[in-house]
Amino acid sequence: MREMIDRINFLYYKSQTEGLTEEEKEEQKRLRQEYVKEIKERVRRELESIKYAENGCEHCGHDHHHHRH
Repeated sequence: MREMIDRINFLYYKSQTEGLTEEEKEEQKRLRQEYVKEIKERVRRELESIKYAENGCEHCGHDHHHHRH
């Protein structure tokens, strides 16, 4: 993940200074999409772990099943 972020940053700064080739523009687009996908997956896993770690709803004291969408 660190390498992906470094590459995204490199391509961004290069785009601001000397510009990107068409291949680099495609790479930048693909890397950004992969990065967003990874972040979404991390958030989903985090929310799932929180959901299963709690036994009851702290707001109403009931089982969490009624809060799932």
